[in-house]
Amino acid sequence: MNHLDPVRHVRGESQYLDDVPVQQGTLYAAVFESPLAHGVLRAIHLSEARQAPGVFRILTAADIPGENQIGGIVPDEPLLAEGHVHFRGQPVALVLADTEHQAQAALRLIRADIDPLPIITDPRVAAAQGELIVPPRTFRLGDPDAIWSQCAHIFEGEAESGGQEHLYIETQGAYAFPTEMGGVRIISSTQGPTAVQRHTAHVLGIGMHQIEVDVTRLGGGFGGKEDQATTWGALAALGAFVVRRPVKLVLDRMADMRMTGKRHPYSSDFRIGLDENLRILAYEVTFYQNAGAAADLSPAVLERTLFHATNAYFIPNVKVTAYSCRTNLPPNTAFRGFGGPQGMFVMESAIVKAAETLGVSPSEIQRRNLLRENDLFSYRQPAEMCNAGLAWDTAANLYDLPKLRQEVDVFNQQNEQLKKGLSVMPICFGISFTKTPMNQARALVHIYTDGSVGVSTGAVEMGQGVNTKIAQVAAQTLGISPSRIKVESTNTTRVANTSPSAASATADLNGKATQMACEALRERLLRHAVLEYTLNYEGLEIRDEQVLAAGVPADTNWEKLVSSAYWKRVSLTENAHYATPDIHFDPVTNQGYPFAYHVYGTAYTTVTLDCLRGTYTFDALRIVHDFGESMNPAIDLGQIEGGAVQGIGWMTMEELIYNEEGRLLSNSLNSYKIPDLYSVPQRIDVHFLETPGHPRAILRSKAVGEPPLMYGIGAYFAVRDAISAFRPAHRPTFSAPITPEKALLNLYPSGVAEEVVRLASSTVA
Repeated sequence: MNHLDPVRHVRGESQYLDDVPVQQGTLYAAVFESPLAHGVLRAIHLSEARQAPGVFRILTAADIPGENQIGGIVPDEPLLAEGHVHFRGQPVALVLADTEHQAQAALRLIRADIDPLPIITDPRVAAAQGELIVPPRTFRLGDPDAIWSQCAHIFEGEAESGGQEHLYIETQGAYAFPTEMGGVRIISSTQGPTAVQRHTAHVLGIGMHQIEVDVTRLGGGFGGKEDQATTWGALAALGAFVVRRPVKLVLDRMADMRMTGKRHPYSSDFRIGLDENLRILAYEVTFYQNAGAAADLSPAVLERTLFHATNAYFIPNVKVTAYSCRTNLPPNTAFRGFGGPQGMFVMESAIVKAAETLGVSPSEIQRRNLLRENDLFSYRQPAEMCNAGLAWDTAANLYDLPKLRQEVDVFNQQNEQLKKGLSVMPICFGISFTKTPMNQARALVHIYTDGSVGVSTGAVEMGQGVNTKIAQVAAQTLGISPSRIKVESTNTTRVANTSPSAASATADLNGKATQMACEALRERLLRHAVLEYTLNYEGLEIRDEQVLAAGVPADTNWEKLVSSAYWKRVSLTENAHYATPDIHFDPVTNQGYPFAYHVYGTAYTTVTLDCLRGTYTFDALRIVHDFGESMNPAIDLGQIEGGAVQGIGWMTMEELIYNEEGRLLSNSLNSYKIPDLYSVPQRIDVHFLETPGHPRAILRSKAVGEPPLMYGIGAYFAVRDAISAFRPAHRPTFSAPITPEKALLNLYPSGVAEEVVRLASSTVA
């Protein structure tokens, strides 16, 4: 089945938030943001701005009719600053004006009196001062303290991974309309419509039934609109609720980059112990997560880091501890992988540290420690239907790892200025929300009297193809053409109490609910056919819109059957609820069965490094991935390629930089670089691993949204491998992203590299 949206995208017909026709009387909103990262908010001077042309009203925290709080996990985030400011870009006031230009102009006339307070940007400093979002968490398996004495080799080190800007094409925004009976309807660019609904209701002091949130599609999300879209939806709704006029709020690109949170930067300490046969006996790591100024989703992201701290390896003795550290930066948030990549990067760093010191290939350690069937993760869930070894061996045979290594070695012997590097990156990623109650979904399916079908779920389409998969499930289950299926916009009135479209669980949860609803409708129609057409129920089915009795066409088809059922007052509507079975997790003991299943894979990355300039080109990315029984290979392939390249960007070029005052310096696409056509691998091969899938996956087709991002971690270690080929005695620190500047600094002794960078910078200037 083809993806439903590309033709509309290419023709410019797809409807996004900013394509909604503007209603008469609409006011445009702009946000006055804190100019300081931390301080006491003494006063806000608004008189001059209120007199500016076109300004209708300016709202502050004092104008909020309900509770000035949008924090979800921890109630520590006011919608509008009150008493204190905690990061640059924190919303302080909302300007409503007749035009967007007038609203922006009024912002320049607002002044705030803020008494500065000390600013923290480093998570280790925050931890030392006791500035934690939540108490630290620790996962344990075995007894690492007792096993260190039995280790033949012990290695320690630090690893740093940077943040990442989501850079969705469509920026944050919302359009709110006052409704009858004192409610508000919000068109929101959000992955979490129910979160926007819930928090807006609290802010306005009304019931959730008075708030309707509608989402047609997003121009990208990547986690950045799971929780953080709430701010802009609630602000637009606040304006519409107070002044009883429509209010539109859409951030420009630089404001979006400046005011919103990113992927969490991590600073980590690791210790790893191996026996004489390179088996990992013990692993201990401490993560310092830079949460930013408020909790947002940081505690949940931190937990996912702990879940994936050992990646695809079985380690019998594990102690992993994580601190969520409060700093004076915008609250960091969900990003594809949700903390898992940060944990995996440290694990791979520890293996590479051990391999470099012992003089062996990292792949030797990796292969010997891969998960096997029924091995325990640190949270006590066994690895079931484990394909880690199968993915590794398939990649080794398909892509010939020894030959690739030999080709790299030969090239490096024959070239002085250019060096190649090779890395192997196995992955294991759990599929489910780790907060068990979130693993539920609903679907509302209507069959209309002409045989067409409308499907409503809680899934948000943001380019990942979930609407196509849901339509595919409905068509396949009902036995009709996909052209009869319409997947409706995501709306909190039609389908309530939804989980966000995140955690790679959207297609599984909402697809299963759709399947259940369609199965119930099909069963109802077939039971009607038995009575209406005197057919035997055994062997009765609907296929290609024809009713078949034991494989033979009956005297009716889909349209006739539906019409007949309607006239006999058979219900053509079904509402289904799906909750992932068997999963559970105790956050007190940190043990349980939190994931429906795991996804496995292995990737090879090869790179060519220019050792004079520090620049590099990725020659190839070769992947073997566990899709299960892919229900839509074209969509799944696109997700693998896009996710892997996004991971490569995080590991190599996307460098977020804040100064000590909490000001974002990489605040535009001039200073923040993402992969383009010339920086992606010149060749990407993806092999679909042959596996039976998993029964908890929709149609046994495994989730594919987040796992591929982790393949990008291999890019970092490929570049590091190339650096080692040029300068064998040097051991670079584990600090990502490994930008060309960092690569150059590691290629030459201290002083030489700095001079090269200085001369290059002056030449460019």
